[in-house]
Amino acid sequence: MINQTDSNRFFPVLMALLAAFLFGLNAPLAKLLLSDISPMFMAAFLYLGAGIGMMVIYLFSSRKQTEATLSKAEMPWTITMILLDVLAPFLLMWGLTRTTAANASLLFNFEMVATSVIALIFFHEAVGKRMWAAIIIITLASIILSIDFSSLSAWNFSTGSLLVLAACICWGLENNCTRNMSAKSPAQIVIIKGFGSGLTALIIALLINKTFPEKVTPVILALILGFVAYGLSIFFYVRAQRDLGAARTSTYYAAAPFIGVMLSCLILHEVPGFSFAVATIFMLSGVYLAVREKHIHKHVHEQLIHEHRHSHGDMHHSHDHETPVNEEHSHVHIHEKQVHEHSHTPDIHHRHEHD
Repeated sequence: MINQTDSNRFFPVLMALLAAFLFGLNAPLAKLLLSDISPMFMAAFLYLGAGIGMMVIYLFSSRKQTEATLSKAEMPWTITMILLDVLAPFLLMWGLTRTTAANASLLFNFEMVATSVIALIFFHEAVGKRMWAAIIIITLASIILSIDFSSLSAWNFSTGSLLVLAACICWGLENNCTRNMSAKSPAQIVIIKGFGSGLTALIIALLINKTFPEKVTPVILALILGFVAYGLSIFFYVRAQRDLGAARTSTYYAAAPFIGVMLSCLILHEVPGFSFAVATIFMLSGVYLAVREKHIHKHVHEQLIHEHRHSHGDMHHSHDHETPVNEEHSHVHIHEKQVHEHSHTPDIHHRHEHD
């Protein structure tokens, strides 16, 4: 049996947690700016900030030569990704105008459910018993947060919560589009996301609102927030997806909602109610089960030809070079068919079928 080293497993998990921390800044800080910027303009500035910031980093990065660049094969996923990235933040910003930032932050856990279910149905990622239990528990918690218990005579659904859940579904679809591009340069993906989604949202915002926001300072702050909470977060998320797959990356990314909740209480002085406390217990239980899932079985690697950044220090890259290469590099390479057993995730080398 072959086992992944702790260092090989720790790095992508660290990337996913870092992505979660940065995205956790989104809801509470964006809510502060929504008094001066409309939801669609906010969505545009967040993604434009991501694109501009990542473009600057990419231009001065020495590692860009080791990453595989996007090609025509990724074009359908790229277009779909951009469209979903326009709709999702707009729904979120609209929802934030109708619910608390803490409530919206906790509901972000539903993105993990949407991502996992879509990954299972459409891309056949394996989902174990613990992951199924996590999906059910987090869904129940999302329902609790979506019901307005303020009136005991009749239960009403919270419009703000439903809009946030709709945003999570869009991001779940988008995560799976990104999954199919994760072997390529994360920086390029963020740049395309940022400028593609940002400019599209900006055009729509101008058509709807006709006028540009009057205050300059909130726009600059929105761009900075977009670079941090979207640009850097997406970059680390894509890097984690390369090794963990869509469903499992989203389980570690589930730390983001709790970070958002803490910041909402500290910055906005929001006081959660009883239903929020109950939902938090459910959410924590679901995330714990998801993170604890392990996947080990004998599996077959069919012959595969692809291109991505790699080194020759793992169990899957044993091809030869005319001149020995020790550092990370990128080129089209062949994986010969092999059969082995080890703990693994649905990374770019383990997207095999399951019974």
